[in-house]
Amino acid sequence: MHPVIRTVLQRLGLGLLTLFAVSVIIFSTLEMLPGGFAEAILGQGATPETVAAFNKSLGLDRPPLTRYVEWITGAVQGDFGKSFAGAGGWRSENVRTVSGIIGPRLYNTFFLAGLTAIIAVPIALGLGLLTALYRNTWFDRVANATTLTTIASPEFFVAYILVFFLAVKLRWFPPLSTVSATTPFAEHFYKALLPALTLTLVIVAHMMRMTRASIISLLASPYIEMARLKGLSRSQVILRHALPNAWAPIATVIAFNLAYLVVGVVVVEVVFTYPGIGQLMVDSVGSRDMPVAQACALIFAATYILLNLLADIIAIITNPRLLHPK
Repeated sequence: MHPVIRTVLQRLGLGLLTLFAVSVIIFSTLEMLPGGFAEAILGQGATPETVAAFNKSLGLDRPPLTRYVEWITGAVQGDFGKSFAGAGGWRSENVRTVSGIIGPRLYNTFFLAGLTAIIAVPIALGLGLLTALYRNTWFDRVANATTLTTIASPEFFVAYILVFFLAVKLRWFPPLSTVSATTPFAEHFYKALLPALTLTLVIVAHMMRMTRASIISLLASPYIEMARLKGLSRSQVILRHALPNAWAPIATVIAFNLAYLVVGVVVVEVVFTYPGIGQLMVDSVGSRDMPVAQACALIFAATYILLNLLADIIAIITNPRLLHPK
């Protein structure tokens, strides 16, 4: 078997093992939260007998291992079970499926993440190339200082600053990004722009600095010196010779930041009341709707692990020692 294929299969196996371990942690952690759905619905004055009967009606009186096996088996098949609170009631005829609740929210989250990636990736690559091209100039220093500031700032702080200036003062965007399934695409795009700009400021710095560092590290290579001696301009040297050989670390850091982007939308969605899966997970934890919270957490974990695997695979298939084994 080719070394690349063998290494990729090993990474995929480790990814599945990691996802299994994460699913155990998610289920166990949410099970250990104080209180429960019965206490949240019935109130603190409910008698133990009433709480026990309520939990039995939901199937929560069964052993945790049994419930975990049922949950993970259904999750593999795309069935996350029934929501405790879904349609405003706990009786079986009123409860919606978790998949039906998460579906529209998941689309909103991926819409926001995709919009952010479309904005952030070209900006990061462009700034990285320019700062490498004009290294140690005022432009390079300003860009690095700005990106360091955005890295050090929490997402909610950046969000509130943008809301204050772009929504309150300039009135370019709405301060809240509430959308629904019937919202037209253009309106959805417009309302998602301010959260997307917030996430762009947070993640663009990592990608820009990695692009800059990768290009600069290659500029001392012998083939770059040869290109310079042939009379090529600095921009031609970077674009034709340095950039193609720097794609591996750049693509890796882009994949890592996209993984962070999908998981990191939770805070931004809460600030802008954007109806994504992050906002849904916060609400479900608050109401102790464990099936929804577990499904949201598992989707976040699976997305993060998948994108990290993609970053590993990109690094593997661009490794000349694996592509051309002796």
